[in-house]
Amino acid sequence: MNKSTIMIIDDEEQMRQLVRTLLEKEGYTVIEATDGVHALFLIDKMAPQLLIVDVMMPYMDGFTFAREVKRSSDIPLIFLSAKGEEWDKVQGLKLGGDDYIVKPFLPGELLARVESVLRRSYLNRPMTDMLTVGPIVIDPEAHTVTLDDTPLSLTPKEFGLLHLLAKNKGRVYTREQLLQLIWGDSHQSSSRTVDTHIKTLRLKMDGAGDLIETVWGLGYKFEV
Repeated sequence: MNKSTIMIIDDEEQMRQLVRTLLEKEGYTVIEATDGVHALFLIDKMAPQLLIVDVMMPYMDGFTFAREVKRSSDIPLIFLSAKGEEWDKVQGLKLGGDDYIVKPFLPGELLARVESVLRRSYLNRPMTDMLTVGPIVIDPEAHTVTLDDTPLSLTPKEFGLLHLLAKNKGRVYTREQLLQLIWGDSHQSSSRTVDTHIKTLRLKMDGAGDLIETVWGLGYKFEV
């Protein structure tokens, strides 16, 4: 199974950066959210395959967030929290958590549990998430794209841009929105970064690159 997209939801920037570093070294694509409200906004846009959630957060705590997510989604969820009492662990698992890791944790333990949860989820999930738009087929689970049955070699950011635009075809995204959704809060990039990635993506898509349209003065959209 190819590496998945994982969302880290934690209000502590240092913890997000630590988990991001560990996961990216293993080849995972990582999205960051600072609280539950922020994460709910990003989930539909980015389609992560796993959520790593702190329990104690402002605006919406991790348990409330889990209730909201599980109402409409089966995305696997790991709680990562300093609250290590038995009641907290039981509560987290009852709310649909697939695992509960107590801070501080060993890097190897986190990576092993992430891999285990993803493996179980992948084996139990029906292959119904394929997205077909025109000549392009996108598999979010396997993180693959084919064009006229020919595989495309895309970077994680290129895949994220294509998946987001294709999934929401016809919708215009500004460069600033794409930076936020694909690069996350901690990015140090400019709108030129988006333009550069779109240009490279179009080249890799050959003639189908025209499906990504420039909306002058605004941004980009995908139009079949």
